[in-house]
Amino acid sequence: MLCGKIAPMTTPPEYPAANPPDPYGQQPNFGPAQGGQPQYGQPQPQYGQQPPYGQQPQQYGQPQYGQQPQQYGQPPYGGYPGPGQQRDPAAPYGRDPVTGQPFSDKQKLVAGLLQILVGSVGAGRWYLGNYGVATAQLLTCGGLGIWALIDGIMILLGKVPDKEGRPLRD
Repeated sequence: MLCGKIAPMTTPPEYPAANPPDPYGQQPNFGPAQGGQPQYGQPQPQYGQQPPYGQQPQQYGQPQYGQQPQQYGQPPYGGYPGPGQQRDPAAPYGRDPVTGQPFSDKQKLVAGLLQILVGSVGAGRWYLGNYGVATAQLLTCGGLGIWALIDGIMILLGKVPDKEGRPLRD
């Protein structure tokens, strides 16, 4: 009789293995647990949180606390040296990465805007110290505005150096 009688199960059901073999030969990284097994019951640190005591935080290219950052030989953006680097007295604003010339103390944006806005008197060229060109622009009213506009665009593109031939800084 089948009613009321339950047949005992002889074999347990098949469950997938905890770490199935990887067809590519790589094992998944489950963190700091032993044997590659995930740690259940212990919270994993989220972004910006400290890991549990005794574990090292994962750092991707960042120095650990108390270590100096890697120096690559060039000062960071702006020409100011980082810690442990010497400032180049010949190039206080840094050097052009293409030519190696030191940058000027004059800025492209200031010179270009002066030349575009007040170019009829050669204001951008006066700022850069190019007094001959500035006087010619003053006498011709900036080439009736056309010379001043083109000159201002050329300054903003970095095609015009200062009076000493150094490239303008950003």
